[in-house]
Amino acid sequence: MGFFFFFFFLGVGKTTLIQKASEVLKSSGVPVDGFYTEEVRQGGRRIGFDVVTLSGLRGPLSRVGSGPPPGKRECRVGQYVVDLMSFEQLALPVLKAGSSSGPGPRVCVIDEVGKMELFSQPFIQAVRQTLAAPGTVVLGTIPVPKGKPLALVEEIRTRTDVQVFSVTRENRNHLLPDIVTCVQSGRR
Repeated sequence: MGFFFFFFFLGVGKTTLIQKASEVLKSSGVPVDGFYTEEVRQGGRRIGFDVVTLSGLRGPLSRVGSGPPPGKRECRVGQYVVDLMSFEQLALPVLKAGSSSGPGPRVCVIDEVGKMELFSQPFIQAVRQTLAAPGTVVLGTIPVPKGKPLALVEEIRTRTDVQVFSVTRENRNHLLPDIVTCVQSGRR
């Protein structure tokens, strides 16, 4: 099986690309499950991110805030406080669903493996298990390297069975056919 991850630059449309690829694959009969992250805006200002499963469930990944809920350790990326419980309740079941998805290959969407998501140790384990699962092709996103390397991101980036596409504003509208073809050929 193959694994396909995308470098991305902020605001280039990587989630839209993931959504379009998922729709094309589903419409051609490919079993696709997983999640993506989506910006949340209020009054024209970004206030956080939601995690959204491909089946339509949604919950907060992070919000602008001053601190964590009472009794919880603070997980913060810049101005955003990460809601680990919400993230894990939505993301973990769709990652683990692949181990019981029945016969035949499947595609698992992981958008994204980034700083916020990596506060979750169960998520890290689930990503590794998904990457090791026979019959699973992963379509995911990882950030462009900058600053301190993120261990799981580097682990994914350097795998020999991973194909990485760099998504930019200039190429994002031309990558969809290549991505769909690679994922479909990786399922054989």
